[in-house]
Amino acid sequence: MEQKLHTPEGVRDIYNKECETKLALQKKLSKVLHLYGYQDIQTPTFEYYEVFRKEIGSTSTQELYKFFDREGNILALRPDITPSVARAAATLFEGEEKPIRLCYAGNTFINHSSYQGRLKENTQLGAELIGLDAVEADAEMIAMVADGLKQVGLKEFQVSLGHVDFVRSLMEAAGLEEEESCEIRTLITNRNFFGVEEILDGRKVKSEIKEAFRILPELTGGEEVLGQAMKVAPDIKAKHAVLRLEHILRLLKLYGADDHITFDLSMSGNYGYYTGIIFRVYTYGTGDAVVRGGRYDHLLGKFGKDTPSIGFAIIVDELMSALGRQKIPVETLRRNLIVYTEATEEQAVSMACDFRKKGRNIELLKREPGEERDVYESYGKRTSAAAMLYLRHDQKIEMVNLVTGEERIVDTKNGH
Repeated sequence: MEQKLHTPEGVRDIYNKECETKLALQKKLSKVLHLYGYQDIQTPTFEYYEVFRKEIGSTSTQELYKFFDREGNILALRPDITPSVARAAATLFEGEEKPIRLCYAGNTFINHSSYQGRLKENTQLGAELIGLDAVEADAEMIAMVADGLKQVGLKEFQVSLGHVDFVRSLMEAAGLEEEESCEIRTLITNRNFFGVEEILDGRKVKSEIKEAFRILPELTGGEEVLGQAMKVAPDIKAKHAVLRLEHILRLLKLYGADDHITFDLSMSGNYGYYTGIIFRVYTYGTGDAVVRGGRYDHLLGKFGKDTPSIGFAIIVDELMSALGRQKIPVETLRRNLIVYTEATEEQAVSMACDFRKKGRNIELLKREPGEERDVYESYGKRTSAAAMLYLRHDQKIEMVNLVTGEERIVDTKNGH
């Protein structure tokens, strides 16, 4: 079979009911972000390679889709939208002194090499709060995430909240080299704490620091783990991290968003640009986080505007998967069919115009000679239409609910 009939590995077509659901989901989530005062921004699908280079701390350069423009400049498809928004904000809002609230939706591209079946193109919908290093900003972002997920019908989810300074302080206290720190960070992310102990046993590390690493798996849970974390915090920076998490929790209680919060002091994040709190949202029916977020106070400085920031991205495809497996419906504005013949064309067009003025989605289908009603009924069900109006020559209309199968006949001649 020719390649032109297939999509490349890691990308796929989305259509009919699934596409309707995805767009409706994005609309609901965007509405929540707008309710919090965030304004839309669109950044290019590709940027200069420098925007995503290793020093920025985004995706590994080996996993970028890179290509050249006519002038020989290296370009890259965005693997992550946050650096693009940071670049735009640093230039477009250079003189703005008040906090900037931006939100977006767009596709990202990562050339995964080790994940069989994992999508290489994903839709992200997120928000960035730029210019405010305050615990109030941290709480607002997390509350907004929880609010958005509740609005789309998700009930069972967990916001896992941590702070990169806690693990970073442990690394510094252990006197680890950069290479060893990266290795331990990977082991912790994979929950391989035996591997962490093995590395530490081969170095001269204070017993209390080894003990702190040993109990890291236990520093996951409710508010009580913050007290445990404070006891093993190796320095003032780690203690401040724990205090900030305590303050965030107090504010989240005001928002009514504390019921989904758990703490995980072992979190360090996939992106190198994170500097403070970091959070992930997990739910049933998907193997990965549906939301990733955190504070990145130094990222905009790499683009010339040194200002603190925090943001998150909802991975829409993962959220769709979770909602589907949890059988949580997303309300969509479904289309209706009007099936007519040459003789009933004027009536059909008039009806379609009236319905469309009232906000109803109408597809007109002219009946082919010899084709019966069941052909169009089958088509409607196949393409997720809600209802069908079947116009007959005797001025009667057969109205069929394609979801429930209920039907009735309306006699337009007699007004019944």
